[in-house]
Amino acid sequence: MENKYVGMMVIGMALIFFLIVMSFNQALESIVNESCTHGIECPMQTTLKTQKVISYSLIGLLVVVGLFVTFWGKERVHRHDSYLNLEERGKLLEKVDGDEKKVVELIAAKDGSMYQSDVMKELEMSKVKVTRILDRLEGKGILERKRRGMTNIVILK
Repeated sequence: MENKYVGMMVIGMALIFFLIVMSFNQALESIVNESCTHGIECPMQTTLKTQKVISYSLIGLLVVVGLFVTFWGKERVHRHDSYLNLEERGKLLEKVDGDEKKVVELIAAKDGSMYQSDVMKELEMSKVKVTRILDRLEGKGILERKRRGMTNIVILK
């Protein structure tokens, strides 16, 4: 759904640019017609035609990109969306037990990611215990930790 809105915004911007370029080209054409004394053979006329082709081509390209994104762009699946699915959550929880299960359920309830320090606070466990549980879960391929400043963010896979 996000791609549809982005594509529509690109198309809208292309239409705004089209109006601006069209008014610019008309003003430029009137200036060239008034100042050029050689008529159609004037070098400024050739430059004006080239400028029109380039500007309208770029706007056309923007419209094509907008249409592509709107209708054929692949939607990104957010990581937390998959953890709202009860079947997948159940399969994940079958692999773990005890404290590991508490940690996985907590992280899943927080949209699939949270800081390691918050896990310690929420579950009222020591830093060492949480670290060991996360080590086991990481070894099983259930989650991963990424360094963020002085703490880690824990992300379910």
